[in-house]
Amino acid sequence: MKVTVIGAGLAGTEAAYYLAENGIKVLLIEQKGKKRSPAHSINGYAELVCSNSLKAIREDSAGGLLKKEMRAFGSVCMQAADSCRVPAGGALAVNRSLFSLYITEKIKRHPNIEIVQAEQKQIPEEGYVIVATGPLTEGELADDIKKHCGEYLSFYDAAAPIVTFESIDMNSAFLASRYNDEDGDYINCPMNKEEYEAFHQELIHAESAPLNEFDHRPNVYEGCMPVEIMGKRGMDTLRFGPLKPVGLRDPKTGHRPWAVVQLRKENSEGTLYNLVGFQTNLRWPEQKRVFSLIPALKNAEYIRYGVMHRNTFINSPKLLNADYSLRSNDKIFFAGQITGVEGYMESASSGIMAAVNVLRKLKGEPSLILPKTTMLGALAAYISDETVTNFQPMGANFGILEAIEPHIRDKKQRNMQYAQRSERVLRSEVGLGSEQLPAPVGPGLSKEEGRS
Repeated sequence: MKVTVIGAGLAGTEAAYYLAENGIKVLLIEQKGKKRSPAHSINGYAELVCSNSLKAIREDSAGGLLKKEMRAFGSVCMQAADSCRVPAGGALAVNRSLFSLYITEKIKRHPNIEIVQAEQKQIPEEGYVIVATGPLTEGELADDIKKHCGEYLSFYDAAAPIVTFESIDMNSAFLASRYNDEDGDYINCPMNKEEYEAFHQELIHAESAPLNEFDHRPNVYEGCMPVEIMGKRGMDTLRFGPLKPVGLRDPKTGHRPWAVVQLRKENSEGTLYNLVGFQTNLRWPEQKRVFSLIPALKNAEYIRYGVMHRNTFINSPKLLNADYSLRSNDKIFFAGQITGVEGYMESASSGIMAAVNVLRKLKGEPSLILPKTTMLGALAAYISDETVTNFQPMGANFGILEAIEPHIRDKKQRNMQYAQRSERVLRSEVGLGSEQLPAPVGPGLSKEEGRS
């Protein structure tokens, strides 16, 4: 039997790849090549839109634990990340173009995956279906989803600007990572008190771009809060948020700056950098004017300005089982941000788990519902918790895991215990051990393939 996957984003490609690797024929329907959403700019699959960071890689972090669990299931996104990684301190950041290319080629070359470039207008009535159309689902398909799911919930997402390295004034910046833990993977743009306050005043009074057909008073999700909205919450809000100077010391002065804007590599060559935490909906001329008040960015060249776009997700706690299937029709599965998981890897992981459970149903086996002692299980439990009344997107964090008893006071030790417990659970639940967790599955693309 062929399984239909709608959407070739992070969740859709993970789902298609997992099923195909397990001998299932997959029909992957993707509208790119025919039509693109306002947030996308390339025709490749698994496009990273907001940032090139996949968050923390450390095993004792929530993001690192999720990635480790994903590796246990042969994640194609983790394979791509290993192949396309760029320096980013304790975070896993990738070259976006190569990341998308890697996954696109893996999917296109797989003998068990048939790709159809088309705008899907309804959920197929026959066979198993995984809907992974992302947070910008619209048109006739959105209307058809509403027939199954009822009213949508919406929030807005914002992407940060990208500047060229050569346009950054390094005389006004310095290389460092917080607390000197790493090898200076970030460019830090310091501001003194007077510079920061002048920047803050211009930022909060700058003109925003119109939202066109979107609501002019959007419900903005906290995880991607536009910097200008955050700034309006108070003079020091940014200094305790994305511009916090904690753990940084300017070598030119020997002191901690009043505020610091961090820039992170966008590509492995280090020719492009994105402004960390600077998601914005300001008009493009306003972005250039206001951000030029940051001394190191006074002559910055922008190869992409920040943009803001709509995200849509279903009311999953009322609609989905913990295996990501619809309660009203267990042959229809949802995966990705449309389910309310928040973040690149969280979206990808939901695609894996949806595919795992489609495969089990095809084999006549019960669904795999991982316990909340794993990050995969905790995310699935969160989006399917019927007791939730004010459902909002959720990313990987230790707060959603089942607590360790007795309580361990030392945070690092406690987080490591979470990671070790997860590994034991995966071994007992699905027969996956530590020897399978760290290494990418399958061969990578050669340099020649990467250029094709």
